[in-house]
Amino acid sequence: MKLCLILDRLRSAHNTGNIFRIAEALGAEIIACGYTPAPPHPKLAKTAMGTDLTVPCRTMPDAVSAIRMLRNEGYRMILAAEPGPESVFAWEKNYEFPLAVVFGNEALGVSPEALAEVDGLVGLPMLGRKASINVGNAAAAILYAVVAVTQYGVRKP
Repeated sequence: MKLCLILDRLRSAHNTGNIFRIAEALGAEIIACGYTPAPPHPKLAKTAMGTDLTVPCRTMPDAVSAIRMLRNEGYRMILAAEPGPESVFAWEKNYEFPLAVVFGNEALGVSPEALAEVDGLVGLPMLGRKASINVGNAAAAILYAVVAVTQYGVRKP
């Protein structure tokens, strides 16, 4: 199960460190785009708890460059984690590997330019008024849904 996480302009080193831990748990790699904190970074290192030293991480100027690079590397599906009417709940998607998922800025989401390049949107149900979840928490929920669907055949929680 080849999996890559594209981090599109994440502001928080703490959120990024949390996602490094998730990536390590799932054997995924990370591409940090734009101003996303990348190793070596002291705040990232503190939250990542050593996974910043073990998770393969590349940097790219923007998510579009990362998406295009992965397409050239043979990735079969690239999705964006974004809520909205076109978004498919993470446990209802049929995934193809190698798979990449783009996670966007905590306030702005995935860039419009990157959204134009992906194969679809995947998300989580948003039942509250704010309809917002921390990017690290969203990454954990979505990525473990990918594992549940592809490894265990689970379709709904």
